[in-house]
Amino acid sequence: MASQSEHKATVIDGKLIAQTIRSEIAEEVRQLSEKYGKVPGLAVVIVGNRKDSQSYVGMKRKACAEVGIQSFDMDLPEQISEAELVSKVHELNANPDVHVFEQSIVILAGILVQLPLPKHINEEKVLSEISLAKDVDGFHPLNIGKLAMKDREPLFQPCTPKGCLELLHRSGVSIKGKRAVVVGRSNIVGLPVSLLLLKADATVTVVHSRSNDQESIIREADIIIAAAGQPMMIKGSWIKPGAAVIDVGTNAVDDPSRKTGYRLVGDVDFNEACKIAGCITPVPGGVGPMTVAMLLKNTLEGAKRVIVQ
Repeated sequence: MASQSEHKATVIDGKLIAQTIRSEIAEEVRQLSEKYGKVPGLAVVIVGNRKDSQSYVGMKRKACAEVGIQSFDMDLPEQISEAELVSKVHELNANPDVHVFEQSIVILAGILVQLPLPKHINEEKVLSEISLAKDVDGFHPLNIGKLAMKDREPLFQPCTPKGCLELLHRSGVSIKGKRAVVVGRSNIVGLPVSLLLLKADATVTVVHSRSNDQESIIREADIIIAAAGQPMMIKGSWIKPGAAVIDVGTNAVDDPSRKTGYRLVGDVDFNEACKIAGCITPVPGGVGPMTVAMLLKNTLEGAKRVIVQ
């Protein structure tokens, strides 16, 4: 029997799993085009010229092209008023299809408003104006509300939390009846992923900045979802032997040996955790690729609701 020092957790390859999902999506998009002459479309609204936002949008555009989803960019000036932006969102809500692309009609199935928005615009207000049927980010209050209710299903689940559960399922991790601890309670990851785990019949505890004795709570978890945004806060000694660890954290820490001067680490001390956990996602290359894959999946699902009736 291997000693603890020889134990090595299975590293969950998020890139590989995301690529498998993209291949599945590409096949479904091809079938929709052949059978119905229609393909999904995603409108990406970007306000201003933030380099990080432009980079994310470029990545999403490339991912769409890879699977046959048509992406449309609505580039708006930094100084646009909130009312004008809401009006643009309403235009996209009302637009059922866009144009013919390679003999297929593009069904505008998803609208994504790239965050953050300029400070003079209320993000909550803008996101709540996106049509429920096109809310592929899954952040509309009614979609989150349905996620929180028993026997109700939202039209879309938020992409990163959905990706976390997909990683568990595709890695053969059983959720039903297991003790899951979510570290962090943000609207984007912590809160919705705890609701998804509840729907999957886990016993869920949420640890946050005001929680007492975080270490002992986390140590009881069969499944840990780390989404606190604190570099390497979860030590190997905090992890139950054999636990599944999904690390959502992406934190830049100083590293003079790198050309960039920094490296990315998760919320979990990866090297320590590998000696204890049963399986673990790396940072980068774990949850990140799944977020984009789930955005594509949501866009496909939105289009299918319109096309396959």
